[in-house]
Amino acid sequence: MPTKRSRAADRIGAFPRKPLKPLVVTPLLLLSGCNMVVLAPSGDIAMQQRNLIVISTVLMLLIIIPVIFLTLFFAWKYRQSNTEAAYDPEWHHSTRLEIVIWSAPLAIIVALGAVTWISTHRLDPYRPLDRIDASRPIPRGTKPLTIEVVALDWKWLFLYPDLGIATVNELVAPVDIPINFKITAASVMNSFFVPALAGQIYAMPGMETKLHAVINRVGNYEGISANYSGAGFSNMRFKFHGLEKTDFEAWVGKVRSWGTPLGRLEYLRLEQPSEKEPVRYFSSLDPALYDAILNMCVDQAKMCVSEMMEIDAKGGGGMEGINNIMRLTYDDRLGGQQTKRPAAPFVAALCIPTGEGSGGSVAITEPAQKINIE
Repeated sequence: MPTKRSRAADRIGAFPRKPLKPLVVTPLLLLSGCNMVVLAPSGDIAMQQRNLIVISTVLMLLIIIPVIFLTLFFAWKYRQSNTEAAYDPEWHHSTRLEIVIWSAPLAIIVALGAVTWISTHRLDPYRPLDRIDASRPIPRGTKPLTIEVVALDWKWLFLYPDLGIATVNELVAPVDIPINFKITAASVMNSFFVPALAGQIYAMPGMETKLHAVINRVGNYEGISANYSGAGFSNMRFKFHGLEKTDFEAWVGKVRSWGTPLGRLEYLRLEQPSEKEPVRYFSSLDPALYDAILNMCVDQAKMCVSEMMEIDAKGGGGMEGINNIMRLTYDDRLGGQQTKRPAAPFVAALCIPTGEGSGGSVAITEPAQKINIE
């Protein structure tokens, strides 16, 4: 008659061993799909941000790991079945223990606060770069590359004002050259993010955000939209290529030879929502286009944001500018008397859609003569 031990061994041996392998391999396959670019970036700003993540994580683990260990240790040592553990129901205070409990977290908070304070200023996206990487300062006389970024529905437009070219869904920059990004959006808020280069920066219509960064290694990197912006959001991606200087110059030549002009009319067509837009090149660029996009007046029949602010500066619709706007036909402050509209009210006189004014959309003329209501 088989013993209990032999029966157990038989039962274990009866189970096939091969099905256990997928249980081990499956988690590895899932981990193989993880993109570790945030922890292995190729740009100095992203590298400093990676270091900040690592330092903060290590500082927090200094308190988390001991707490987890001691929790498990106390649960094991003072379990009900351990009659040899000291039992002191009258214990209520220990100065030494209180010092350890409070001093360790306090020291970690102070360290995290110092790291946060320093990094907040050092990694300010509006702060111009002072180095190429940890061992190389920016050479004297180096001219940064300016790139104007526009988030469209649902694609990215990149303008190179110093080179007079533009691209859609392809961003290219030379390695070890500082890049000054100017970022805005055409319609809804979005977020510009190249994980290998730097952290994400919001793109908002009518506003400009900035980012200073540098790429240190040649390669092809992913750029994404990091803020939901509608139906085509999931395909709002682009490629960022870091090239050597000679290769970058060759790419600029290719854009100039293959591309088409980009003016206001072409932009208004490009601005229309579209998904999975292919890479496109523009060989020439209207130098005033980005300012018109930023001021939301590419359409020459619209007033620029800068012009709206000028109206506000001159009184707007408040009491100080009451004579500068088109009146209502009825005003209770005049005792019910009908008022006359000025022949050339302030807004109409300021904005004439001739395409010659500030931002390239309207012309600025003298305001209409004010009418005294007293």
